[in-house]
Amino acid sequence: MSKKLETKQYRIGELARKANVTTRTVRYYESLGLLKTQDRKNGSQRHYTDADLVYLNRIIQLKNYGMSLDEIAEIIRLGNEDATGEKRRLELLKHYRRLLSKEIQHLNNVKALIKDLSWHVQQLESVDTDFKQCPGSACPRCEFKDRCEFYRESEQ
Repeated sequence: MSKKLETKQYRIGELARKANVTTRTVRYYESLGLLKTQDRKNGSQRHYTDADLVYLNRIIQLKNYGMSLDEIAEIIRLGNEDATGEKRRLELLKHYRRLLSKEIQHLNNVKALIKDLSWHVQQLESVDTDFKQCPGSACPRCEFKDRCEFYRESEQ
């Protein structure tokens, strides 16, 4: 005798809590076609499965990665059109590469800011007690003098 695999079922509020969204968000995603609208049996509440929860979490993840709901809808549409999943995979790859490039650039900008701020801290910690302003006596030896907005060779 084969035993049917049981799947956990959730009402909309349970699904929303597990995904850390509101029930309104779940309904909105359904209205946009991002989530499959669940049938109500005999006028009762909607019921969702673990697969629906995984799908909802994936939508939230893509949204958190900066994808618009239209872009997410396009990826879902591609998945429905292509049984192999290749179109969806390539579209996701394109989005992930673009996001990765953007975040690497952001990281490089943050690293440059950290370097600049570290230099300012070092300069301010090493200055004489009669500090008035930058530039100071260390300017000609400063590793940042070529890009420092305060450094003037003629003043040295």
